[in-house]
Amino acid sequence: MPEPLYRHPTRSEILELAAQEGHDADIPSNVGTIHDIAHRHHSTSSEIEKEKSLKTHKRPSPDLLKDLEKGELHAGSISSLSDDAVPENEELDPNIVWWEGPEDPENPMNWAFRKKWGTVILVSAITFLTPLASSMFAPGVPEVMETFHSTNDMLEGFMVSVYVLGFAFGPLIIAPLSEMYGRLPLYHSCNVAFVVFTIAAAVASNMSMFIVFRFFMGCFGGAPLVLGGGTIADLISREQRATAMVVWMMGPTIGPCVGPIIGGFLTEAKGWRWNFWFVAIVAGSFCLMSFYCMNETSASTILARKTKRLRKETGNDKLRSKLDSDLSTTDLFKFSIVRPAKMFFRSPICFAMCTYVAITYSYLYILFTTFTEVFTSQYHWKGGVIGLSFLGLGIGSLIGQTVFTHYGNKLAQKHMLAGTFVPEHRLHIMAYGGPFLPIGLFWYGWSVQAGVHYMVPMIGTGFIGFGLLMTFMPASTYLVDVFTVHAASAMAASTVSRSFCAALIPLSSQQMYAAMGYGWGNSLLGFVGLAMVPLPLLFIKYGAKVRGWTTVKL
Repeated sequence: MPEPLYRHPTRSEILELAAQEGHDADIPSNVGTIHDIAHRHHSTSSEIEKEKSLKTHKRPSPDLLKDLEKGELHAGSISSLSDDAVPENEELDPNIVWWEGPEDPENPMNWAFRKKWGTVILVSAITFLTPLASSMFAPGVPEVMETFHSTNDMLEGFMVSVYVLGFAFGPLIIAPLSEMYGRLPLYHSCNVAFVVFTIAAAVASNMSMFIVFRFFMGCFGGAPLVLGGGTIADLISREQRATAMVVWMMGPTIGPCVGPIIGGFLTEAKGWRWNFWFVAIVAGSFCLMSFYCMNETSASTILARKTKRLRKETGNDKLRSKLDSDLSTTDLFKFSIVRPAKMFFRSPICFAMCTYVAITYSYLYILFTTFTEVFTSQYHWKGGVIGLSFLGLGIGSLIGQTVFTHYGNKLAQKHMLAGTFVPEHRLHIMAYGGPFLPIGLFWYGWSVQAGVHYMVPMIGTGFIGFGLLMTFMPASTYLVDVFTVHAASAMAASTVSRSFCAALIPLSSQQMYAAMGYGWGNSLLGFVGLAMVPLPLLFIKYGAKVRGWTTVKL
């Protein structure tokens, strides 16, 4: 086997890929692990030569890892390594298995255009469908309550929000399993399980069965949210990836708002159970397409299989993949579950941002679980028209995503080019967009209370949708920039906390509106949102100091 040439990845490439693949950078991405570049930078040229001659692989020192956890630009840490400070090419150890040159057909980056973008479109479609299913049957909730002979207001909200509770648990298991077995087996198994539990929800005979099946729909429906970003990073070059990521991200941001619009008319025409039959049919079609069209895209899995094949062909048991992580199954699960908890409770920045996002995200599901009742009782809407009450929220979310994608990234790139970028620059657009959320809640609540024309509260919900996206998106990118190597753990902490809040807080929304009315009820939510508005301003001013005196030991 000829020795291929290998260009060492830069630190920024490793961090970016790890974040998109949804794991920390000390677990190998498609271009390696942060440990490799850390060790190279801390070695002298003579040590590098010695390392090459001894064919060894070392881990960085604990002191370096402390720097990595803080994500700071300390002298002597890998953060100070420039992209051109690494040799362009270096001969690999002959026992290291890598791609056979830049045109290797096994490398997913070299797949045909139709095959690559076909996979991206299919993954984006699945990612759109599963969040859509979270709220699609919301307009049919009164029919569900009637079918199961229930008058419990708490269950009325929980049957909608329990889906996102599954989003909290599923990714914690799916992420480490994908590192061990690759992305494709997880796509196939989760797609099949999602279809099975969707059908089960469609034929449920009592409320308990229905809620349990909805929970498992959320657990398995979270797979494309965990795996999709990594799949796109596997296939699409860095220069073309932004477009694909925007298309993929539209699923979790727009899907939950579009679902009820479809569900309202479908419930009127065929009954609430057909919301689930519709999702099952579409998801089943995607599942069959994925079996036929999709191939494994994870470089670490492909190279592991190649290594196994070459060992058998050559009899050389010393062969190992360049992307071999040397991590046990226990370690992977530990990183997936324990690290986010440590990040949430030990980092003031992570705790504050996760709390802000969790509160605002729970407002989204308060609206999902109450819109039907509000527009039925206040505006006497009936049938499929009920689904249109979610339109303002969807349009506002779409505008918010567009504004953030353009202006948020433009501001960050301006400072990057000037060499003055710090993570807190991500929060400026959050400081401008955050007030739209409480403004929208006040607008929506009091216009509904006054019974003015329905377009007035719908405009208010548009402000809410805009404020939600302008809070959620900057907070996510800020966590990635602050925690760099361990960005995935910070994001997992955010996902779990916001999913728990979105599942549990809406349970009391009906009682709140009954006791306080729509005006003061939404004002209460608005005042809490207003209290959170100064948070990005505080971090813009003091964030660097907070990062300087806190260290999260993972």
